[in-house]
Amino acid sequence: MRIALLTLDSPLSNAAVAAFLAAGPKGGTWEVALLGRSVLYRPGAGGPLSQAWRHLRRSGPGILPYLLVNYGLPEFLRQCGRQDALARLAARHGLKLHPVPDVNAPAFREALRAARVELLVTFHFDQILAAETLEVVPCGGVNVHPSLLPRHRGPVPTIWAQAEAQGEVMPRFGVTLHRLAPRIDAGAILAQREVALPVRITASAAARALHVTGAKLLADSLSALAAKTVAAEEVTPLPYCPFPPPTVLRAARRRGGLVNAADLRAALQVAA
Repeated sequence: MRIALLTLDSPLSNAAVAAFLAAGPKGGTWEVALLGRSVLYRPGAGGPLSQAWRHLRRSGPGILPYLLVNYGLPEFLRQCGRQDALARLAARHGLKLHPVPDVNAPAFREALRAARVELLVTFHFDQILAAETLEVVPCGGVNVHPSLLPRHRGPVPTIWAQAEAQGEVMPRFGVTLHRLAPRIDAGAILAQREVALPVRITASAAARALHVTGAKLLADSLSALAAKTVAAEEVTPLPYCPFPPPTVLRAARRRGGLVNAADLRAALQVAA
């Protein structure tokens, strides 16, 4: 089965993507035919200043260090002429890295056809695939999401998981493999794994750990997906969790915070 792996250039997920590509298929049942990277400041999403302003109005200044370390830093280094981590990974595995400014554009659908993609896989990817795009590939699409769906649908689930825990209750972290649907993180669940993480872990470190688990869950599930032996569990989506307001950020900071110096070092190590 030929898959298209769509992701972001981010220290939250690059190590997990590298591990997935290095592990390779089990029994030769699948191969990565296309590696796509979302364009962070794509048309319609706005430039860095307009995006920062939107986040500032919605979440307050507390969200900015998280965004700068995990998204702004890779983009800044790329603009300075540094080869990004995904480009190095693509070269190492003999893959062409496809920039994806619009996953639903006719040009990208043609790229899927040209690569003879059979399954779409999104892994820390920030664009919603339309039904017309999913229909291009015979097996549709799946997504790896770092939460225990249907809880914490949205872009920063580890922050919401931190904030949800109260008193002595431990945050519940986990990862879910689910079918892609035109609604965010709402498709049928294919596999799920709860992950025990340290009590005072940051949201960034939690996301890195969950993406690594997600890469293993994806690799373990692809053979069954190819054989069409995976049972899908339909669930009722819970409310969407967007970029959080300041009250949620304050609650998350009491449980370990969003980002610290160790997260910055991890980001720089991935970018090196």
